[in-house]
Amino acid sequence: MITVVDITLLIMLAVTAVAVVRVRNLFGATMLMAIYSVLTAGLFVTMDAMDVAFTEAAVGAGISTILMLGTLALVGSEEAAPRHRPIVPLFVTVVTGAILIYGSLDMPAFGNPDNPAHQHVAPYYLEESYDEVGIPNIVTVVLGSYRGFDTMGEVAVVFTALVGVLLILARGRSDQHRTVDLHPSAFEADTGTPASREELDAEGREGETDHG
Repeated sequence: MITVVDITLLIMLAVTAVAVVRVRNLFGATMLMAIYSVLTAGLFVTMDAMDVAFTEAAVGAGISTILMLGTLALVGSEEAAPRHRPIVPLFVTVVTGAILIYGSLDMPAFGNPDNPAHQHVAPYYLEESYDEVGIPNIVTVVLGSYRGFDTMGEVAVVFTALVGVLLILARGRSDQHRTVDLHPSAFEADTGTPASREELDAEGREGETDHG
């Protein structure tokens, strides 16, 4: 049963990835990438990697999506037409994917109790984590202590992205404040009421008559 779930999730991931590449609307692409993150989190759940699944769901589908939507609110949701042919990026992607697949062939089988990670790292965490850190939750110990630098790097990346989006949004507001409205309705007469285009044209003709 778990194999069927894994194959289904992988097919949905492939379809979503193709849709992200093909869609031209950036808002749609952002939503598809959020769906991709949710599917990836589900795949991590089937692999019993709950901590990674929580991180993917919170950062990939949550914070990253909010940051991208905030950016799209400023720059718009339509993608510009590409100026180059997609052959070179496609070639680089295919070659990189082939190298990764080739490198994964030597990896030990998933779930094998004889894997190196199960021989020295996992038993050490289970036996020594409470004495060294003093926290009963092993996942918390791994993320906050043994993998503390990795967790700090992830937080720094998300924080940097948030600051970048906030700076872009702040710059957009300042540009809007500097914009001058030249529409005739922006000019007001001495009475304090907006002047229409007809009134401004009539005043212009009267001025020309006086000079004549």
